[in-house]
Amino acid sequence: MNYEEQWNRLNEYQKAAVLDESPACIVNANVGSGKTTVLIAKILYLHMKKQVSIRDMAVLTFTNKAAGEIKERLLAIEPKLTEEDLAGFGTFHSVAMNYLRTRLDVESMGWTKQFLIIEPDEEAELALRLSKEQNWKIKYKNRLKKRLEQEYTAFRQGKTKSRYQDDMFLLFEALQEEKKRQNKMSFSDLIEVCTKLLNREDEQKESTCADDSLPKNGETDYGHRSEKPEWIIVDEVQDSDKQQMEFLTALKGEHTRLFAVGDPNQLIYSWRGSVETMFYSLKHQFDAKELSLPVNYRSSRTILEAAGRFLQYGNTVAGSREEGMPIKVQNHYDAFQEAQYLAQKIKELHLGGMEYGEIAIFYRLQSQSEILEKVFEREGVPYTVSLKKTLREIPVLDWFVKVLTFACNQKDRYAAEAVLSHPFYGEGMEKKRLKSFLAEPKEGEVDLYDRMKGFQEAFSSETGKDGMEIYSYFSLDASLHPNAASYEEDRKLVLDLCKRLVIYSQEDQKSLAKGTAQFLRSSALYGIQILKEEENPGKDQVRLMSLHASKGLEFTVVFIIGVNDGLIPLTGRSFEQEEEERRLFFVGMTRAREQLELSYYTNPGQPRVNGGPGRYLNMLPKHLLDWEGSQAPEEKMANLKQLRKAVRREQEKSGYAQSKAEAATESVAAEKIAPAIAGEELTVRKVRHPKYGIGILVDENEMTAEVEFEGYGRKEFLKAFGEIEMLQRKIREKKCRTQIFILWRHFFY
Repeated sequence: MNYEEQWNRLNEYQKAAVLDESPACIVNANVGSGKTTVLIAKILYLHMKKQVSIRDMAVLTFTNKAAGEIKERLLAIEPKLTEEDLAGFGTFHSVAMNYLRTRLDVESMGWTKQFLIIEPDEEAELALRLSKEQNWKIKYKNRLKKRLEQEYTAFRQGKTKSRYQDDMFLLFEALQEEKKRQNKMSFSDLIEVCTKLLNREDEQKESTCADDSLPKNGETDYGHRSEKPEWIIVDEVQDSDKQQMEFLTALKGEHTRLFAVGDPNQLIYSWRGSVETMFYSLKHQFDAKELSLPVNYRSSRTILEAAGRFLQYGNTVAGSREEGMPIKVQNHYDAFQEAQYLAQKIKELHLGGMEYGEIAIFYRLQSQSEILEKVFEREGVPYTVSLKKTLREIPVLDWFVKVLTFACNQKDRYAAEAVLSHPFYGEGMEKKRLKSFLAEPKEGEVDLYDRMKGFQEAFSSETGKDGMEIYSYFSLDASLHPNAASYEEDRKLVLDLCKRLVIYSQEDQKSLAKGTAQFLRSSALYGIQILKEEENPGKDQVRLMSLHASKGLEFTVVFIIGVNDGLIPLTGRSFEQEEEERRLFFVGMTRAREQLELSYYTNPGQPRVNGGPGRYLNMLPKHLLDWEGSQAPEEKMANLKQLRKAVRREQEKSGYAQSKAEAATESVAAEKIAPAIAGEELTVRKVRHPKYGIGILVDENEMTAEVEFEGYGRKEFLKAFGEIEMLQRKIREKKCRTQIFILWRHFFY
């Protein structure tokens, strides 16, 4: 499709957004309203009609997937565009990396332009090593990666103590110095350093240029191109965090125009640092004009009306399609029965002419895919799990990438240690010998070490042929052990990676040494696709994915499983968390074009998950639903309330008086059971505290637990301190002290 054909397919709202040339414009794009189509049209309009060079645009996305889609669709229309032309197109991190490597004085900040990227897991390992070497007191080491993310902002703001009053801030300083020594940057470093250098450039220009002779946009006082683009285009702007917004502000020159697209109703990444008010803060910061894309082209009106119950911004989503099929609500006893049902249902859909790739199953937790995978394999249903496989999950590649890392960056002593100490693939060096060897390495003593040291010189000029040169150079057969059971699979994986290195170097016309370094940088940002199903999900496989992973996709048929309280939605500890769960459910529902089916479990089989339909199901308009089951949930709820009143009357007649602990137990159980009308077996979790005695667990998350104690009220504890002992008691008839629990048990069975 050429530009003119694409233009003619735009509606009036989309055309208004494309034509707008305000200094700043923010577009509120409803779900399914053609956001990516508008972004592509905007870029082409600026390039083809307004003669703005592609290289004078910075197109920032939140995910690699979105960046790839924009590039792919642009290249389909303008195939002559090169990777160099599109260097300013990508995620915030990849664009910042490009600026640091090609345009900015990164050396002044302590790195060289050949820096590599340190991934979060590797950074956490490095931090743990440094803390041990310095004997620093660091709390919650098992959550160190998350602490590095969460507390770095406070460190940047100049605070002197961590929230847990430990040595975390000393660790930050040492970690930063060690990363500079190794010539590595974290994802956070990329944005922060680039922002500082862009701001420094502005300060230098202000001090150099006279007030009445400021350079025009696109030029500097030094007579070369400015580092500031003519246009900045931002996708999914609502997902950006404060650090990314600081980068955006630094990237925007005095005459740079800003065009941002987003949807506050699809903010589902606050746990990554995204801020709920970012969409509106950006509007006010740049005094931006606001436009909208109100028309949904994806989902049926039935699906949109139901999803509208979970909208938080705006009243409705306008649909352009017909009413469509009712939303089916299905009850399953447990996840196993559900998996069997889904396998048969999907087979029927396929026999009816639907491709497997048009069907998707969404869940809240990644662990929910396991039973689906097992049943689908047994039933012959082709599927792919949308889960990013990291190299750490593949031992041989985890090890080999460390070989390449040290070969490209010999300041990285930790990579060398990991390679040589590995008990199977490496030399199996013990700590004492390893330390002695790396302090004074002798040529010829360890062949693998010599090979890593000589890699850059050996491949400084050639791009390679088929990958076998790299494999042979490192003598990898010896490392992979031909007699080992894993040899064939390991050899295939390593050779495949070697071939990718060669292809990557040839495409970029770099030597194999430089291409390998660039490949490692790119793989840290974009990941390395290794497994076949990741490379080509295809149209012949059902897609299994979390609700978070579903964003930006669409399918003809969508199943959302586990709509039980405690699962969808997860139990939150704040209003903000609850609001995000609602937005996440909204995103999942609006991935469906034609058919949407929601399900819940009688017996969820997971802790802190209530049996029976979750409250989100009860929020949906009943006239839009096809509810499977003999009794509607509201009828079951009414029966339960009547039963509870009857029990109360019987207790009062007999003169029975509950203790406070029993009342608290009943209160907590009632909260869990009321929506769980079809529940199988009641579970009340108790805890023991040395001072307060036995209490009822009211709420908990990864770090804290809230408990109700008789005579003391509710108390909150940090789990890491081990102050409470968790107890779990299944309420059985012979153990129930109150009549209401006995009657509840009979009611449910």
